[in-house]
Amino acid sequence: MHVQGNTIDFDTARLKLDQSAKNAGARRKVAKRGSQFEAVQQQLLHSLQTTLEVDQVLNLFHKGLQELLQVDALEYRHNAEPAVVQVGQPAVHRCSYRISHAGNYLGELQFSRQQRFAENELLAIETLLGTLLFPLRNALMYREALRNALNDSLTGTSNRLALNQNLERDIRQSHRSQQPLSLLVLDIDHFKQVNDRFGHAYGDAALKAVVNCVTESLRSVDGLYRLGGEEFVVLLNSTTLDAARMVAERIRKSVENMQFELDGQPIPLTVSIGLSTLHAEDDANSLINRGDQLMYDAKRQGRNRVRVES
Repeated sequence: MHVQGNTIDFDTARLKLDQSAKNAGARRKVAKRGSQFEAVQQQLLHSLQTTLEVDQVLNLFHKGLQELLQVDALEYRHNAEPAVVQVGQPAVHRCSYRISHAGNYLGELQFSRQQRFAENELLAIETLLGTLLFPLRNALMYREALRNALNDSLTGTSNRLALNQNLERDIRQSHRSQQPLSLLVLDIDHFKQVNDRFGHAYGDAALKAVVNCVTESLRSVDGLYRLGGEEFVVLLNSTTLDAARMVAERIRKSVENMQFELDGQPIPLTVSIGLSTLHAEDDANSLINRGDQLMYDAKRQGRNRVRVES
């Protein structure tokens, strides 16, 4: 495998766009007609502005690049993104670019194919990267804005909007696949007393401690959402009522046993949990409301317990 690596800053790439005379010879070696490079460049300048989805931006760039020269695959990585975007089938010979703009890291791109890249082909790729950088930056900013809109800024959990979106989707999938779906509604017991006694800053610290404790009790595929205040929802896909009861008890015990202190003073924290499971006639509201009522039943029965629908 042969890998050629470069770092491309946007300002450098933008200068390449203006160096038409200097690059014209190299472009002609790549394009069968002198105008082909410019046509692809103009096409990309237009098409890449039509979407704010990172995957679609990269697919369009790969498609435009293939019209100019043979590129079997494109691979994109970003340290803030969990998944790698891959277009096409990776090959042996690769060239890679670390992309930045005004000091901001935009990710790493790798192109691959069966034959080595010639210098004039690398020049063509690097010049065309100038058409990608603004659309890629905008798509990353859009993705970050969506992520912020769906996350609770204090606890780092997903918020009610994210729950509504994901629960509607998971209910549809559960009905189609005939797989179980369970939901936990949990509330921190006597949380108002913590706020009243120690103040909201310490209350926030207690809230985060409980969230960390709950998260450690869940699988990576489970979802934790803040409904508001000290109330949360745990979404358990493909989880039966009995299995969800075990999860709920694990969470309850974990919070109860948590060693939490404020100014060196131990503060006992517990949660009350209501567990509901999806019925054929359920929608998102009915499933949440039933779990919510069960959670209040647990509080009425003494708190620090799990209440399961019969």
